[in-house]
Amino acid sequence: MNNPQQPREYDAVLGGNSPSLEGAAVLGGIEGVKLRLQNPDAQVKIAALEQAVNYGEQGLDLVIAGLKDKSWDIQNAAYLILNSRTEPRIKQLLQNPYQQGLKLEQIEVVTVNKSGRIIQRQQRIARYFIEDLGNGVTLEMAVIPGGTFMMGSPENEEGRWTAESPQHQVTVPSFFMGKYPVTQAQYQAIMGTNSSYCNGSNRPVESTNWNNAVTFCQKLSKRTGKTYRLPSEAEWEYACRAGTTTPFHFGEMITTDLANYSGNYTYGGGIKGIYRCETTEVGSFEVANNFGLYDMHGNVWEWCQDSWHGSYKGAPTDGSAWLDTDTNVRLLCGGAWGDSPGDCRSASRSYGNLDFYGNYIGFRVVCSGAART
Repeated sequence: MNNPQQPREYDAVLGGNSPSLEGAAVLGGIEGVKLRLQNPDAQVKIAALEQAVNYGEQGLDLVIAGLKDKSWDIQNAAYLILNSRTEPRIKQLLQNPYQQGLKLEQIEVVTVNKSGRIIQRQQRIARYFIEDLGNGVTLEMAVIPGGTFMMGSPENEEGRWTAESPQHQVTVPSFFMGKYPVTQAQYQAIMGTNSSYCNGSNRPVESTNWNNAVTFCQKLSKRTGKTYRLPSEAEWEYACRAGTTTPFHFGEMITTDLANYSGNYTYGGGIKGIYRCETTEVGSFEVANNFGLYDMHGNVWEWCQDSWHGSYKGAPTDGSAWLDTDTNVRLLCGGAWGDSPGDCRSASRSYGNLDFYGNYIGFRVVCSGAART
């Protein structure tokens, strides 16, 4: 039987077990794989994971350990490698719906060019925990890793307005966010009522004012023993962008094949599309962002915690909500089914009074400290 500690013919370097000199080629064998997994370069680590499977059970253990790596890209690579394996223990591991307390799900992320044509489809993984609301109704919450981003829009972005300035750096701690806007079934399960105009259990709840959205979070928190709330505006935009800097998380353009907005309007060099005149079921377009969130552009505007401010001068830089005690006006993000595509950009923002509602306004919840990341 071959010794997995020894280099093999497909190793980058063949040689003995003596430590390599600084700047020398990396030792082959599984020890070489382990050494490359300590490299800070994500691409080097991903290549090492891909090679690790050549070393039997010990190699698979290294790939499994990659599921716990602090890098989202490494976790993603490890999952996709394991998902292609046929070993019974690997299948059992991935079929466990609560791996490390979380559900792992393969998603598809797309990138479009400036004309709206999809130029890349990428398979990734997202992680969720599932809240049971009773009677077969569940709420999926996506893990949003902490990070730093530029909030607001650059001055040359089409459709922007001055309230999206100045762009500023914000560092957001990790949290959990609803995979979808809160649905009518979920709202009914917690509130016992549903005032939506576009009826459908799997459509987003709408015609909800800010006060009702907050009450939903309070009742959900009491039901589950966790702390649910509306997102801060910074959390919402950070989660929507999911590491991107383009107007939309799928690129420079938006089309009605990717989101629900008014196709009577165009954006940039795009073309007109479908105007559905109503909400669509959550997840209908089957296109997620890098964090596994759906419907961040269009469908319904989503309430945030923050008070309305006409610019970002003096805004928090730690991801917290920007609250004033002398105003009853709150933030809305994301655009809706009746809006122009420019209103659905990642940086787009609007506002409404605490009791303001319409059949184009819903919300999404966040939670922190609910499961291990």
